[in-house]
Amino acid sequence: MDVASLLARRALQIDVSGIRRVFELGSKLTDPINLSIGQPDFPVPPAVKQAAIDAIRADQNGYTLTQGTAPLRQRIARHLASDLNWPTIGPGAPGIAVTSGTSGALLLAFLSILNPGDEVVIPDPYFVVYPPLAEMCGARAVLADTYPDFRLTAARVEPLLTSRTKIVLLNSPSNPAGVVAREQDCRDLLDLCRSRNIVLISDEIYDAFTFSDGRTQRDPSGHLRCPTPARFAGSHESMLLVRGFGKTYGCTGWRLGYAAGPAPLIEQITKLQQYTFVCAPAPLQAGAAAALDTDVGDFVHDYEQRRDLVVEKLSRVTELTPPCGAFYAFPKVPEHLGLTGSQFAERCIEHKVLLIPGRVFSARDTHIRLSFAAPRAKLEQGLDIIARLMRP
Repeated sequence: MDVASLLARRALQIDVSGIRRVFELGSKLTDPINLSIGQPDFPVPPAVKQAAIDAIRADQNGYTLTQGTAPLRQRIARHLASDLNWPTIGPGAPGIAVTSGTSGALLLAFLSILNPGDEVVIPDPYFVVYPPLAEMCGARAVLADTYPDFRLTAARVEPLLTSRTKIVLLNSPSNPAGVVAREQDCRDLLDLCRSRNIVLISDEIYDAFTFSDGRTQRDPSGHLRCPTPARFAGSHESMLLVRGFGKTYGCTGWRLGYAAGPAPLIEQITKLQQYTFVCAPAPLQAGAAAALDTDVGDFVHDYEQRRDLVVEKLSRVTELTPPCGAFYAFPKVPEHLGLTGSQFAERCIEHKVLLIPGRVFSARDTHIRLSFAAPRAKLEQGLDIIARLMRP
């Protein structure tokens, strides 16, 4: 049987993630210095684990409502009211759907909004999943060049808008650069999208990982608050907010996220989830509800110190926009080396340091992405090797 001749174009036109290729290379090395994986290296907080364990033991292991359990959605609604001042009840209250990770939320949102031939504007560099999601819908991802500061601004987006543009996608704090959007940029993007009847999707999977760089605010409890278009009045009526639990609470394998925004859009996301993912993992939703009552400030502070170490060591040898959130840095490969990002990453692999080439996230191949979600000793060792390889 010629199975290859039966495969769909939507599958064939999507390449295997470059991140996965690096993982495969790393599996062949003995004791590598792995700065490639975007996964927290701290354990799931005990209260979060216990809530999931209790749910399993209480036999909460069947299907939930497609949009998620009522306790978790109510807890999310209270969290959004506290953090963003979004309403929790009434005709104008946002809809909420618990999804199988933030990737699940984005896929369902794209499927709900995009028709074949439509366009979605994304930043370049971008998270690897964004262009394939558009392709799966028969749509096109239009790249907004954000080099060298990696800020997605209305001025950079507006010239790219056409009659086919349905979505503008903001990722802050960003992967791969760790850049946090400025408050004015958030306002301008929201106003632009409103004026053009375009859905602004704010992918905020790293919202809790925002560092004290002077542009952030603090909530009444003293925790840093990430700038977001969702903080402006009426935003819940015209934008889609996507957040998750895996990165913030160290439970990436639980595959839990949520989408919140205009009720008509959430209704379609929920309907499509019914016929795809069915629902997010049932007992783990109890863990997610407990997570929203868990303080991860100590973890964030530790990552900020690691960020400082990255900036200290690499800014001496190359161009680096200091990350203000998430746990990534996106340094440029020095031009004097005469190497692309891919070639430099290969050179690092020869020294057992695993990085991701910039071309995995971009139309350019001039940078590398490193994750500082790694044990401090390994991080320091890897940074020393990278810095040495970057020097003239």
